[in-house]
Amino acid sequence: MKLSVVTVCLNSRDTIEEAVQSVHDQTWPEVEHIVIDGGSTDGTLEILERNSKGIARLISEPDQGLYFAMNKGIASATGAYLGFLNSDDIYHHEQVLSRIAKALEGGADAVHADLVYVEQSDPSRIARFWNSKPYVPGMFEAGWHPAHPTLFVKTSLLREVGGFDTRYRYHADFDLMVRLFVERKISSAYIPEVLVRMRTGGQSTRSIRNIYRGNRESWEIARRAGIARTPLWIPRKLGYRVAQYFRRPPAEAR
Repeated sequence: MKLSVVTVCLNSRDTIEEAVQSVHDQTWPEVEHIVIDGGSTDGTLEILERNSKGIARLISEPDQGLYFAMNKGIASATGAYLGFLNSDDIYHHEQVLSRIAKALEGGADAVHADLVYVEQSDPSRIARFWNSKPYVPGMFEAGWHPAHPTLFVKTSLLREVGGFDTRYRYHADFDLMVRLFVERKISSAYIPEVLVRMRTGGQSTRSIRNIYRGNRESWEIARRAGIARTPLWIPRKLGYRVAQYFRRPPAEAR
């Protein structure tokens, strides 16, 4: 089973090599790593060229933003399943893609797992633990969703639903998962294990303004999908994030 991993980057000199290396260190033999660069000028391309042996395709050109670039990755992938590893994130160990492939042997449409948020300057220091849990219908209505960086989905399904809706600047990943899980009712296997180390400080949480805009997008996405919302829906959604600061990851993830 071939797995496609898409990494999107722009001026990611400080983190891109670690992200790329964590893909190339995987023991699963059928991996297609696609890197979509937005036209970096800080030395990122030189780092990618140094690590080009494990990169199946490198596309470097200006684009209109993160989700436009991710859609390029979906369009060019040839693997049966596809997942995204951000340019500042890292696979937790060398068996991650093997775990993914094994979980998909049963024919599920997707697979998701747990992740840890780590400090921007020190990925060995854990800040939060995202315990995804198995998906059952109704969980999106309660404010839950899978950890997107751990999610692998059938590539054909991603194309059928049209990839990311680029009208959304902050939460197009949430919108995509709503269309897959709620509207298409896909099946997803759950791996109760940390698979990704995700650095803190993403675009949607970089400022109070971005958090507000992101939650406004989430509300609109839920309204469009017919997800039942109450005045408590956004607080519940935020509550999942707050709880991540108090949960302790399993010992093997530390």
